[in-house]
Amino acid sequence: MNVYKLISFSLYFAFVLGVGIYFFVKHKDKGEKDYFLGGRNMGGWVSALSAGASDMSAWVLMGLPGAIFISGVSEVWISIGLLTGTICAWVFVAPRLRRFAIKANDSITIPEFLSNRFKATSPVLRISCAVIFIIGYLVYAASSVYACGELLHLLIPALPQWVATIIAAAVILVYTLLGGFRAVSWTDFFQGMLMLGALMLVPIVMLIVLKTSGAVEGANVITAEHYFSLLKYNESGNVDVWNSIANILTGFGWGLGYFGMPHILVRYMAIKSEREVKKSRIIGISWTALILTMTTVLALVAHEYLGDTLVKADKNQVFVRVVDHLFTPYGALALISGLLISAIVAASMSTADSQLLASSSAFSSDFYKTTIKKNASNKELLWVGRISVIALTVLATGLAIVVYFAKIDGIMSLVSAAWSIFGAAFGPVVLLALFWKRFNFKGAVASIITGFAVSILWMVLFNLEYYGFDSVIFNTSLYELVPGFIVGLIVGIVVSLCTKKPSKEVEELFDSVGKCVETEEKIAVAK
Repeated sequence: MNVYKLISFSLYFAFVLGVGIYFFVKHKDKGEKDYFLGGRNMGGWVSALSAGASDMSAWVLMGLPGAIFISGVSEVWISIGLLTGTICAWVFVAPRLRRFAIKANDSITIPEFLSNRFKATSPVLRISCAVIFIIGYLVYAASSVYACGELLHLLIPALPQWVATIIAAAVILVYTLLGGFRAVSWTDFFQGMLMLGALMLVPIVMLIVLKTSGAVEGANVITAEHYFSLLKYNESGNVDVWNSIANILTGFGWGLGYFGMPHILVRYMAIKSEREVKKSRIIGISWTALILTMTTVLALVAHEYLGDTLVKADKNQVFVRVVDHLFTPYGALALISGLLISAIVAASMSTADSQLLASSSAFSSDFYKTTIKKNASNKELLWVGRISVIALTVLATGLAIVVYFAKIDGIMSLVSAAWSIFGAAFGPVVLLALFWKRFNFKGAVASIITGFAVSILWMVLFNLEYYGFDSVIFNTSLYELVPGFIVGLIVGIVVSLCTKKPSKEVEELFDSVGKCVETEEKIAVAK
């Protein structure tokens, strides 16, 4: 165990805890809206980096570099798809969702927005959303907690990984529980800057070392024939047509996930003005483009630097191994090593805290308030939300420990499963709700349930090999989010057309969203 690394790691943990305590003291009695949405008063920089950091969990510094390191450039389709999805979400979804959420009775969660969008009195939609939220975020948060535990174990080998997982979960719980959305957003902001700094620095230093000293001692660099190809090849050396197509569709399928990711969508809803949305769009897209580009560069340079000293079983440790070789052996420079490894923890924490907050807000606002106690006060809902944060953290930590002992690839597999659940269930319905006037309540409920069910069935029937199990039928190599999204979209449209059109009041609400931005722009000009 390196003392310098431990010091910088501990200082980082103390910092994020301090942020949580600060916002608890400053905003502890402000109520449910402030706790779950920051009072809808978040600035452009914080909103943009918080949205990005809550998206780019540990897989961007562990799972994705490992996949590219082992398999080559064909794995960058995920990066291309994610960047495309980010651009579309910021350009088309963010501004309209923010306006619509305000007009729809000042909604603070995605289920509440969808329910208010149709002026629905039935709790079916909100309850369905809340159940899927809890399932999806339980899996998603488990991946982040798992990654934090793995990194703590690497830093302190004497600490069993399951114990390290509990410690990491406790830190995330404390600052999320205390500070709410503001603490989560501000820690995400700093964590986003740290992630970007780490990914900009490490490949540059690695290239300098490669040029001056060469690769790691004993490294044997073996580059497969088609390593730098964007297509997949079979054992005969020919292009594997279906796997290449499935790989490209899967990459863009990841991009579709942005339209249905509640912890990202809620960032758009929290931005304080139309002007800040435009600023956030530029910052958010630029940040994501840099992160994904430098992740790819990191993996390709590490392939030349580490060679076969990193085996396939340890592919998630590409970033950690590089940092250890570059900085740890040189005394106080190990402080930099600890800080850079903290960037991975930052990626995990920034996703876990957002997921816990989003799922707890869904439980308190969309389940507790609609089915258990309809006249619950804001203060009561706030505490119900905090209690549910504790419960979900305990469950996510338990799942992460189970995954560890089951020896499943806990990071990329869990992220992939959760991303498909949200993207297929909520992506189609959010797009239709925002941009189609004829969309109705029954179409929304049918779309959510169908998208969720199809993604789960496709995963179980056709994609279990990806998750480390034997497939029930056969492996398609096509990410389950793609069929889930397509079928959910079709069902939402068909059911809406086959049932009664929305009321005049609902149509007027839809039409009023355009007027909302006109009014806001006039106010901004006047100021």
